[in-house]
Amino acid sequence: QVQLVESGGALVQAGGSLRLSCAASGRPFSDYVAGWFRQAPGKERRIVAAINWSGTQMYYSDSVKGRFTISRDNAKNTVYLQMNSLKPEDTAVYYCAGDSGATWLRVSEYAYDAWGQGTQVTVSS
Repeated sequence: QVQLVESGGALVQAGGSLRLSCAASGRPFSDYVAGWFRQAPGKERRIVAAINWSGTQMYYSDSVKGRFTISRDNAKNTVYLQMNSLKPEDTAVYYCAGDSGATWLRVSEYAYDAWGQGTQVTVSS
């Protein structure tokens, strides 16, 4: 089983940028589809973005499309989420996740079998 550790969360002003990183260990993360999810207080955890093992296919939720970019560096066993033009509604705990059960992109959190501990992103207005 792969272990995932997120970093890069912070407090940022609206309009600012952050880059989240997800470092994997224990197994090549290239064996997994990788996803970023987020959970705001009182709300369900929802997918933000996903990327296939080779980095050639990406999915974005409508709420972040055009502002966020997911990428991966398999040599470094790391997945990234570049977040630009941040809005207060982006405030949430962001989780990195891995899906070892498929080669296509899946959006349900129940498809993902490896999870990080989460990193807090707070966007002030």
